[in-house]
Amino acid sequence: MPHDQVIIIGGGASGVILAAQLLRRESAGAPHVILVERDAEIGQGIAYGTADPQHLLNSRAANMSAFPDEPAHFCDWLAQQGLPDDDEGFVSRGVYGRYLQGLIADARNLQRVQGEAVRVEERTEDVVVHLEDGRRFVGDAAVLATGHLLPRPCTQGLVTGPWDAVVTGSDDRVLIVGSGLTMIDHVTSLLEAGHEGEIIALSRRGLLPQVHRAARPLQIDSAEIPFGKPVSSLMRWLRAKVAAADRAGVDWRSVVDGFRPHVRAVWQSLPQTERKRYLRHGAAWWDIHRHRTPPVQAERVERALASGQLRLLRGRFLGGTRGPDGQTVARCFPPGETAPVDLAVERIIDCRGIRRDPLENPSALLAGMLARGQARIDPLRLGVEVSAACRLIDAAGRPASRILCLGPVTRAAFWEITAIPDIREQAADIAQMLTPARVRHALRVVAA
Repeated sequence: MPHDQVIIIGGGASGVILAAQLLRRESAGAPHVILVERDAEIGQGIAYGTADPQHLLNSRAANMSAFPDEPAHFCDWLAQQGLPDDDEGFVSRGVYGRYLQGLIADARNLQRVQGEAVRVEERTEDVVVHLEDGRRFVGDAAVLATGHLLPRPCTQGLVTGPWDAVVTGSDDRVLIVGSGLTMIDHVTSLLEAGHEGEIIALSRRGLLPQVHRAARPLQIDSAEIPFGKPVSSLMRWLRAKVAAADRAGVDWRSVVDGFRPHVRAVWQSLPQTERKRYLRHGAAWWDIHRHRTPPVQAERVERALASGQLRLLRGRFLGGTRGPDGQTVARCFPPGETAPVDLAVERIIDCRGIRRDPLENPSALLAGMLARGQARIDPLRLGVEVSAACRLIDAAGRPASRILCLGPVTRAAFWEITAIPDIREQAADIAQMLTPARVRHALRVVAA
């Protein structure tokens, strides 16, 4: 076994960014990295595997470097590839997937393994990662970078998943469940393909993501933030901050972007009851202001709304059924109604976002870890519990010595950990922890 070997499980954005950061640490001596990914392509995941050029990053290129100490790295790569961003600084997600692939395309000390990890065995001196096909890989540490949980396939084929290929007739009536950024992607794809039928976007609140505008993050001192206070107090403070900025001629986006670096600390200061209250009442409103739409997509959606081709509908989606004539029927419960309402449609596309109950949608790896007591789900069922140092916590509350977690899988502990600027910072911290001088020794010292 090569000395100081790290196994990364998951070859999406999180796993590739960590691998790239580990492998470029030549001054400290880069470890040997084994990158395990189920799919043939790396760096794709559910976000960057799209081939549709209409699907844009919802962050400007200037914010998308994989390296926190080289903020212009992605923009420089775009220039080298002859791929300028648009006037607003947004590029397609497929292009970003190519960037991620290129980060480790010629890396030394890297072994790419295609296969599905189903078990991680932690031993005193090492870890063993078991694959579904019986292969085993031994390392000094393992990092779970498994990304977002995917929903189980829908029964009867009545509901299409958000990342499945969708074929529609030009006049089909399409129902999209959800009104966030994934819905925006599907609407722009349908319109680009010449779709002329009605498109209905159904969500509980009928909220659309706000639009990106040029804004500079406002400097916010942590001393003025009401850490640990009820969510209602926090929201009053944030609204007052926005109102004060508005009076000074500063856009609300500057306040949101300035508050963003503090979100993790705010989340960690909240008791479980307040976290639950936030998820129920505040998360949707934060999301539409925090995760914004590129202007070119927003303009297209606005035109479709104005023409009536796109319609927003508030209500709870109850599922798809077959009508008496064999047609697809979407059942929903709009607010104010006393009984469910049926909508006859040709297609139903589920775009309800990336937060999935891990107990209802576990991967084979996670299901096994839970069954063996190797991991536990947080009380709000956002994901696995991890320590402040990103170590996996077992059923007895003990942090692992040699199993760490990265990216969306750590949402329960850190909340804002789905965007590249957050992931790259977390990856840098883990990479520092996994430098060869530390892998065999520091990992044995369990840190909370």
